[in-house]
Amino acid sequence: MAPRKEIRQYWFTVEGETEKWYLEWLRETINKKPEALYQISIKSKVEQNPMKFAKVVNPISARVVTHWCDYESNDAAHVSKFEGILKQLRESTGSKGKNFKYNLGYSNFTFELWMVLHKKDCNGSFANRSQYLAPINSAYQENFEDLDKFKREANFKRVLNKLTLNDVASAVNRAKVIMNNNKTNKLKLMIYGRYKYYIDNPSLTIWESVEEILKDCNIM
Repeated sequence: MAPRKEIRQYWFTVEGETEKWYLEWLRETINKKPEALYQISIKSKVEQNPMKFAKVVNPISARVVTHWCDYESNDAAHVSKFEGILKQLRESTGSKGKNFKYNLGYSNFTFELWMVLHKKDCNGSFANRSQYLAPINSAYQENFEDLDKFKREANFKRVLNKLTLNDVASAVNRAKVIMNNNKTNKLKLMIYGRYKYYIDNPSLTIWESVEEILKDCNIM
């Protein structure tokens, strides 16, 4: 009988159900892999208000939480919403003491960028979120009529079943290329406290927390 693996725990708040389903799939897939160094527990909650979550979470059990959200566009309303999230993340970190940290994982414009990167490059700049439909259909050999249909539970989970952990590692590497290109092209890096982001599309930092999990488990 194989020795019982140590359990590593990760905490997330996410904007929507698709992000939660993705993290559940990631947990289940890693835990089925015999070579994984650890058994993992991913606790994710759909919560668009990080401060609300921070008020109830136990900072002893959840010392690091990552919030996944979209930088939806450069429209004033979307910018204000994103900056409000950053403010909440910063205030949440300070409110729970020095041992608690709330990290940011964002995607510009949308989580669909991260999903495309599992199967193919997506380095071009888009004007709006709906333009990710074609790359999604191409990447997964689907024919969704719109992104809402892609996000339906049965459809999204069917797409997840087409993924492997090698695809996840590829997505991390492709995301790094995007961010390195942004740096090379000298795009303006926005800084809010310890949070950094680009307002230019494409850009994302969702990959950072995923890479951490893969590396902890000796999968990447």
